[in-house]
Amino acid sequence: MLDLAFSTEDLAHTRFAFSPAWEIVASVRVLNQPGAHALHLPWVKRATAALDAAGLDIGLLRDLVPLRHLPGFLAGTPASPLPELADELADLRDVPARVVRRELDAMTGPRSTALNRFYRDPEAGLERLAAVMERYWDLVLAPDWPRIRALLEADVLHRSRLLAQGGAAELFNDLTPLVRWEGGTLTVAHRHLHAAVPLDGRGLVLVPSAFVWPRVFSKTDPRWQPVLRYPPRGIATLWETGTATAPGALAGVVGRGRAMLLTEL
Repeated sequence: MLDLAFSTEDLAHTRFAFSPAWEIVASVRVLNQPGAHALHLPWVKRATAALDAAGLDIGLLRDLVPLRHLPGFLAGTPASPLPELADELADLRDVPARVVRRELDAMTGPRSTALNRFYRDPEAGLERLAAVMERYWDLVLAPDWPRIRALLEADVLHRSRLLAQGGAAELFNDLTPLVRWEGGTLTVAHRHLHAAVPLDGRGLVLVPSAFVWPRVFSKTDPRWQPVLRYPPRGIATLWETGTATAPGALAGVVGRGRAMLLTEL
């Protein structure tokens, strides 16, 4: 369990954001363990075929996304509500070598040949990693990004309304059964983490994520603003191929894609 202690200042600094770089990282976890992410199997089939056809080697990226500890530099805290992937990859390229090595040292198990090479020359490794992530995005996530983004935006719209109607308790207690708000503390169910962390005025960035399902991921390292990544509302509809029609009036306001998702939700 992870207990996040909020002050009034922390609540004031809590915000929503999306992260294309994080969706890359989370989707690689899905490819590494598809049986644990049955909801995404339609995407896994398409993505695997696209990667094979392109001959893209994602070995380094796979090695950096183990089942437990994820290196924090892979996808930092989003600086804006919807950062561009290019900006996130620029930040990745600028990660100091000492941070890369410290994060790799924190990973358990033997290092692969690719990780050893990365450890010896982090600067060159970050360039290779950013290039692979960019190509990976173009091949397997960019085609579905409008659909994914619409789902994430619908989730944020819903939760913003909950916050306005019922405050922090209604917002947090509706996020997922894996989190609970009580008495100014947000308790997050983690299998391998047991800690109590005061946010100390940093607030919390809430990041809905398509590929984080069925889990949640949190990052509380003092080097970054704390982040909680959670599955968005309506995730079960993401890969449906029905022909639902978006209501005209709603589509005129928020766009056809978002209107269809809002209708399904």
